[in-house]
Amino acid sequence: SSVENGRPPDPADWAVIDVVNYFRTAGFEEQANVFQEQEIDGKSLLLMTRNDVLTGLSLKLGPALKIYEYHVKPLQTQHLKNNS
Repeated sequence: SSVENGRPPDPADWAVIDVVNYFRTAGFEEQANVFQEQEIDGKSLLLMTRNDVLTGLSLKLGPALKIYEYHVKPLQTQHLKNNS
């Protein structure tokens, strides 16, 4: 399987560290650590709801909204498209 930025292309295959690095690369340095603490891997990330991101991770609301709307949701949509 091909690898982009050191991560497998399908988020479902990401390890916790891949998720962490993804958010670090996206500019969410501080929030990325929370994904590590909560042991969110790719499969978990794809299962997360808006509510999980906004309340479950104890993130500040601003970054949490951006993380969900611009990252988690598009990754979920992309994953569904590629696997349907």
